[in-house]
Amino acid sequence: MEGLARSAAWLCAELDSSADPRLLILDCRPRNSYEACRVQRAISVAIPTLLLRRLHRGQLSVPALICSTKDRECFTQRCTSHTILLYDDGGQSWVGEEEDLSRLPSSPEEHVLPILLKTLKQDGCNAYYLKEGFSTFQTLYPHHCESNSSSSCYSQSRPPAPVLGMGGLRLGSVGSEADSDPDRDSLSSMGIESDDRSPSAQPAFPVQILPNLYLGCAKHSSNRPMLANLGIRYILNVTPNVPNIFEKNGDFRYKQIPISDHWSQNLSQFFPDAIEFIDEALSQNCGVLVHCLAGVSRSVTVTVAYLMQRLNLSLNDAYDFVKRRKSNISPNFNFMGQLLDFEKTLRSPCDRETEDLHQQENEPEAFLPGTADPELGSPSTQ
Repeated sequence: MEGLARSAAWLCAELDSSADPRLLILDCRPRNSYEACRVQRAISVAIPTLLLRRLHRGQLSVPALICSTKDRECFTQRCTSHTILLYDDGGQSWVGEEEDLSRLPSSPEEHVLPILLKTLKQDGCNAYYLKEGFSTFQTLYPHHCESNSSSSCYSQSRPPAPVLGMGGLRLGSVGSEADSDPDRDSLSSMGIESDDRSPSAQPAFPVQILPNLYLGCAKHSSNRPMLANLGIRYILNVTPNVPNIFEKNGDFRYKQIPISDHWSQNLSQFFPDAIEFIDEALSQNCGVLVHCLAGVSRSVTVTVAYLMQRLNLSLNDAYDFVKRRKSNISPNFNFMGQLLDFEKTLRSPCDRETEDLHQQENEPEAFLPGTADPELGSPSTQ
């Protein structure tokens, strides 16, 4: 393994040698650790267990695991010409004497770095791992570390904040909603919902949650060139009155869920129809956009419900999965309560028994909706 290892001193020298070294750095730690402090110019590749298993079996590429579009494009363009260095927190208990990574841990979900390293090597990349890990590098060379809040960070980095907490939830009462209730808006007489976020605050493109599954806002649904470029042919509109602009020309298939972002609304009654609609799009290998007004509450709730059912995720895990791809999500508190109730229906004794049988086969939990399962030959249709 020494042949695949690079020291902290080596990394420091590389960063000192040039303003733009021919080096791609991949941070394999959880996303919240990455955001708290990381090596300069590092790219986050935090991977949920479900996707890691697919990567382990060669069913996913490394670029597909990079959430940031900019970072993903950078990696794709340079991965064959640049040296790639991977790191985690250190303490490589998985390291053995083999230099070809032919023997991996029996539980791959516990070891992101070696699976990524092996995949990159098999793809012909010049890849290595940081022997001492990030913690040692941060202690020795804090000037080559950075965080979201400052240009550098020091060894006493702040503890990571939990992803699913009250700070990310809103009680949908008067005057407090991100996707405001049209009955209370000055624009309601025009039949259009208002929003307390300025247009400039919305991202230019929807966020890819899974292959062909995109989460966005109302303005994304009206950008036809962008929809075409992403291969989106299905649009799930989770608002009562944002128009389906391209419905008449027949190029897009629409489904509208007439729900306002308000504590009185029952969004969960539409989960089955929404999940079926998304499944239909993915089974046709078409992109599907799930949107509300601001893309932070209603559409997020539907997307989380989809991940919970189709990927057998808990509410915490599904919320975290979306949060790491779209940091500004904020479902109102009532919708979170509906997701908790939905989780209970998915975790009934019968479902748990069925899930245990599936896990023994090591298959359904590991593939993404809309992709063919290697043994069953078709997408999951739970």
